[in-house]
Amino acid sequence: MGTSIEPASRSARGKSQRQTRANVEAVGQSIESRVKRFDWKEIAAQLDSHGWALLDGMLSAEECGAITALYDESGIFRKQIIMARHGFGRGEYKYYDYPLPSIVSDLRRSLYPRLAPIADRWNEAMGIDVRYPREHSAFIERCQAAGQTRPTPLLLKYGEGDFNALHQDLYGEHVFPFQVVFLLSRPGEDFTGGEFVLTEQRPRMQSRVEVVPLRQGDAAIFAVHNRPVQGSRGYYRVNLRHGVSRIRSGHRYTTGVIFHDAK
Repeated sequence: MGTSIEPASRSARGKSQRQTRANVEAVGQSIESRVKRFDWKEIAAQLDSHGWALLDGMLSAEECGAITALYDESGIFRKQIIMARHGFGRGEYKYYDYPLPSIVSDLRRSLYPRLAPIADRWNEAMGIDVRYPREHSAFIERCQAAGQTRPTPLLLKYGEGDFNALHQDLYGEHVFPFQVVFLLSRPGEDFTGGEFVLTEQRPRMQSRVEVVPLRQGDAAIFAVHNRPVQGSRGYYRVNLRHGVSRIRSGHRYTTGVIFHDAK
């Protein structure tokens, strides 16, 4: 069962909730075992080339359904956002509170150590001094010391006509360069439309767009903010944003794992 570093102000409350709040755990093979099966050299190469990489079949249909069902539960989220009220698009999402559902905590903890060395390499290429500890708990301690104590993993819900405008999930001084989105619904069955898209703004060039093909249970790792690109005079930075195209029918659910916490 996964564990999370919890802000002291929520620790006692979180412990009392563990036995009563809704929770989802991995079914069958552990999350750590699933993460290990991927070729992380190839994933690093995909991230370097395109700014995103696919983890196919990370979650089972049963796990996707169980996470989706959490949306209507009480006591496990810290905040709900109605996107239209803020100009973010249309749809809604909720931020999980600590303690995170076990499967979300496991995903966060297991994926981070594979991505931290890539993040260090990217920062070096872009001339950024920040380096990342190898364990996620140590990075969360860094966030908390800077006042970033609110968990950022979230569960998103879209209906017909909804969309997510292009954006970046930054939240504070300490930002981990990657995040991961998991598609919980079935394209073509539960919903139509709703493609996950990335745009890349390149200096003195027109923007490049990527449509990321996801099936239920697939995950996409992608750059949160900037990534290095090799040019004729060395590396330069490109700026990335992500979003979701308009849902044409049905309902689309995703869960997002962001590795830094928010102020």
